[in-house]
Order: sequence, then structure tokens, then C-alpha cells
Amino acid sequence: MTRTMAGVIVALAMSSMSVGAMAAEEFPFGMEMTLDALPQPGSKRVPDLDIGDHGETVLELWCKGGKGQFSVAGNTIVFIAGQIEDRNCPAARAQADDELIAALSAATNWKRQGDLITFIGPKTLRFRLNTN
Repeated sequence: MTRTMAGVIVALAMSSMSVGAMAAEEFPFGMEMTLDALPQPGSKRVPDLDIGDHGETVLELWCKGGKGQFSVAGNTIVFIAGQIEDRNCPAARAQADDELIAALSAATNWKRQGDLITFIGPKTLRFRLNTN
């Protein structure tokens, strides 16, 4: 193998590694993620977001559920909640759901580190991608 050919192979390998690293840091459209939190007392549920390919989102919260929309540009994010079903929630869970929706709506930035997605705003929210 010539020195030039070896250099091209090394450059291609490094290029494919950086493309793979960038893909791992992209916003997880088309994926589901779960809030990095423990269930509330008396429940096994933990909020999760199922984000579609175009940012459309189905939310299953502590008790409530509904839809929303994420818009992403670089590391900037906007979340707009759609209609949320009340589901006759106990007061504490309803309040926790309302606070989570407010925190998502107030987030202005996001970052991804592997399977961990962080929404950054007045309150930081961490979600784990469901990769199983």
C-alpha cells in the first residue's frame, strides 16, 4: 500500500468516526425517552415522551397524558404543549404533571450525551432514551 493510499484510508476512517459522533449527538426524533426520576408514591409510572420524526410528541406523564410539539434548531429548543387529558388525577400528580409541562415549555436549550437528553431552562430536566 502506498503512503498516499494509507493516508486516504486514515482520513476516511476519521471522517466516518466524526460523522458517527455527530449522529449520536443529534436530537432524538423518532425515539421515546423516559424522565430520569423515580415513580411517585403509590404509582409505578414515570413520565415519558414519544417524539415523532417531525417533533410531534405524545406525553404520558405522572397521571395526565396528551400531545405536544418540539421544534429544534441546533441546541435551541421550543416545546409547545397541545391538549392535555386530565384523567381525574390526584391533586399531587396533577400538580407534578403541570410543573413538568411548564418546565418543558420553559426549556430553551437541549444537549445529548449518549442516551441522556437534557432540557435546559429555569429547571433542568433529564431524560433517558429507551434503547431496549
